[in-house]
Amino acid sequence: MSQSSTVTALRNFTQKLPSTLTPAIKRLSVASLIGQGILIVSGGVVRVTGSGLGCPTWPKCTADSLTNTAEMGIHGLIEFVNRTLTFALAAVGLVLLIMLWNLRKERKDLFWLAFGLLAVIPAQAIIGGVTVLTGLNPYVVSLHFLVSAALVVVSMLLVNRCYGRTGVTGPTTIARARPLVRQLSVIAAIASYLAVILGTLVTGSGPHSGDSTSPRMELNGYFVTRLHAVPVYVLVATALVLVILLWRNGKDSVVRNAALLLFVSVLFQGFIGYWQYFTGIPILLVIVHMLGASLMLSVATNMVDVALRRGKNSVAA
Repeated sequence: MSQSSTVTALRNFTQKLPSTLTPAIKRLSVASLIGQGILIVSGGVVRVTGSGLGCPTWPKCTADSLTNTAEMGIHGLIEFVNRTLTFALAAVGLVLLIMLWNLRKERKDLFWLAFGLLAVIPAQAIIGGVTVLTGLNPYVVSLHFLVSAALVVVSMLLVNRCYGRTGVTGPTTIARARPLVRQLSVIAAIASYLAVILGTLVTGSGPHSGDSTSPRMELNGYFVTRLHAVPVYVLVATALVLVILLWRNGKDSVVRNAALLLFVSVLFQGFIGYWQYFTGIPILLVIVHMLGASLMLSVATNMVDVALRRGKNSVAA
């Protein structure tokens, strides 16, 4: 095919792409957010089942096979499914970016968030490979998780902007949250992110390494657990104050609902965290806690995003 024919074909293709924000684009943004959360849970399943080296090589699953083999058993299957999810998310990100192509100037916020999601996924795959090749070094494993955590945050921002809750098309006729609410929302988000980051130290010092032969972080388990709890306490207190301040806004208030969701989610996550700590860190609770971590990242990001959105200047909460 000649160069001119290629250019013509590409032009014809792009002309068929959406020129407005369609329901399909919105659904893809939600699919990305859900998928990133599932990937975090999947990574947790890999860890607690000791399947981190189920595929002992990278990028192939074995020296001779791209996929897992029957001889590798359940550990090989679990690790391969986890790897496959990364490629599935890359496919979603690519389709989303293509569908936003004609909006890349009008909606730069959406296009560059989608671009960021797609650009980081290959890097995440490489970090996953380094994780395997280093025999599940706990610090590399933590980095692998934190990149996934960052992708959840970006996906949540993308969802809010696709649905017009925040960003350039967010509502401007309603009153902005007052300064105290905005400040507390920032504190809540930072506390949530810190809790997740410090949680990797707890996990890296605990029994679930992803493989029985893998090294652990040489840290005092009790100390890092207490350290991890500090931002959680801050988050609980901040979320409660936000609910109190925003309660009179009414059930139709997006900011109030975001605060309620944050408060309920942190209580749930804290309950699961203490339950697993006092029951010897059972596998099922660890998986639920990983799901809770993904949820916390989403709701904390949502809280600060809607609290900081544009609107009329007002002293109202």
